Amino acid sequence: MLIQDSEPLVSVVIPVYNEAESLRPLMTGLHATLETLHQPYEIIAVDDGSRDDSFALLRELAAHSPQLRVVRLRRNFGQTQAFAAGFDRARGEIIVTIDADLQNDPTDIPRLLHKLDEGYDVVSGWRANRHDAWLSRRLPSVLANRLISAVTGLQLHDYGCSLKAYRREVVQNLALYGELHRFIPAIASWQGIAVTELPVTHHARRFGSSKYGLGRTLRVLLDLVTVRFLLSYATRPMQFFGLIGLGLMGFGTVILAYLAGVKFVLHQTIGDRPLLLVGVMVIVLGMQFLSIGLIGEMLVRTTNSGREPAYRVREEVNSPATMAKQPTAL
Repeated sequence: MLIQDSEPLVSVVIPVYNEAESLRPLMTGLHATLETLHQPYEIIAVDDGSRDDSFALLRELAAHSPQLRVVRLRRNFGQTQAFAAGFDRARGEIIVTIDADLQNDPTDIPRLLHKLDEGYDVVSGWRANRHDAWLSRRLPSVLANRLISAVTGLQLHDYGCSLKAYRREVVQNLALYGELHRFIPAIASWQGIAVTELPVTHHARRFGSSKYGLGRTLRVLLDLVTVRFLLSYATRPMQFFGLIGLGLMGFGTVILAYLAGVKFVLHQTIGDRPLLLVGVMVIVLGMQFLSIGLIGEMLVRTTNSGREPAYRVREEVNSPATMAKQPTAL
């Protein structure tokens, strides 16, 4: 086994939620694959509030593997927050993400790293031959991927595949919340970072059940709206809200100008016309949008770069700080 006497080259981040049956074979496969790299590595397993024996098993595995670090969150915060906890602790120059359910294959990791060596900063896995139910999983996934590609402008076949490789600077200090982890390639591409995808192996689920449902799909769609806004107007909100505000105010002005002509040219009463109220309300609404844009501009310029993480940690196993305090055997 490779002696870990330096900072790791590769950090593998794994969100874990009720996957006790999969963990032992997953770790065996990961260690076997990562040892072939002949480079220092670390595995960061983030237990996202599991209710089964996942954490106990991870603790047992970590006792026999200094490369395995375990982070236990206080409750189930969600996959995005689990990834964020792993990213915040990763020390490797390259960060690889993978699911804990054995549907991703660890033997694909060297291929992702080789693709990075071609000059890319993000390599996203593509489950070209996916072993999932067609109607409930594959069809919604195809439709969602096409929608996300159209909205974000980055054409990927599989945004939902967790098997990805990033250069560390891509995810460093990245504020993640909601379901934004799947949109990291799109956000990176917008920043000018080189993104590509690579077909990877996909296995049928052997243990447990999927954690995905309709509710999560709806949350992803809402986050897609957020990402579209962030990609285009995150640093210039006035151009979004201001344009809407000016349009509404212009429309309201046209209505009131028409009513003014009716009153002063045609000499007709307008006080009892609903259109008068509509014109006033539209102008007021336009002014509110302009105000939102101004507030957004001020927030962009005054927001503190330091952020509170969207997760809370209960305990860690094999963390560098903990291991540094342990006495060295003579």
